[in-house]
Amino acid sequence: MQAIRVLLVDDQPMIRTGFRLILEAEPDIVVVGEASDGVAAVESAEALTPDVVLMDIRMPHMDGVEATRRIVGAGSPSRIVILTTFDLDAHVVDALRAGASGFLVKDGPADSLVGAIRTVAGGEAVLSPRVTHRLLDRFAHLAAPATPTVPTELDALTGRELDVLRALTRGLSNAEIALELGVGETTVKTHVAHILEKYQLRDRVQAVILAYDCGLVVPRGTS
Repeated sequence: MQAIRVLLVDDQPMIRTGFRLILEAEPDIVVVGEASDGVAAVESAEALTPDVVLMDIRMPHMDGVEATRRIVGAGSPSRIVILTTFDLDAHVVDALRAGASGFLVKDGPADSLVGAIRTVAGGEAVLSPRVTHRLLDRFAHLAAPATPTVPTELDALTGRELDVLRALTRGLSNAEIALELGVGETTVKTHVAHILEKYQLRDRVQAVILAYDCGLVVPRGTS
């Protein structure tokens, strides 16, 4: 099996060293590079084409949100996991909108870091929809972009796909959605795949962002 290639981006050398030690102890993960700010991260992502970028959110010269936006905007296949000190951080919402596939709290357990790398490399998001929902409920009305970065209409979706999208925003799993809608779990997976394909979304987290930005879901505390 080909090793998962990881780029570490953090302005603190000790954190990069700690992450490197954890990851290089795994037989299926290799750290291909390090960067200390967003500018270097963008350059390294282009030069090294890592499978996964662990991206600090607060750095000098260019923060992790802008670096994520540029890497994703350049069409890079690299998937980005945001590193943050707080599990409820308004900047994380910006990073998710920019194309990140989730986030990790820096002081989390080592096995969570390793598991996240493998999950993201496999094409999935690394945070539960419930966490995403909680983040958006708290910060979406503060972080909403002046110009929408996703389609403002959902006409491309069928009625059933809209039902599935609403369920995703509530943090339901495929099995829970299947039970609620009275369909098979395979059918739900197909609907989710169609939603992602129609709007060129990377994962379920991006689908939840779509629902908020298109007005399908209104953050609590807003009218």
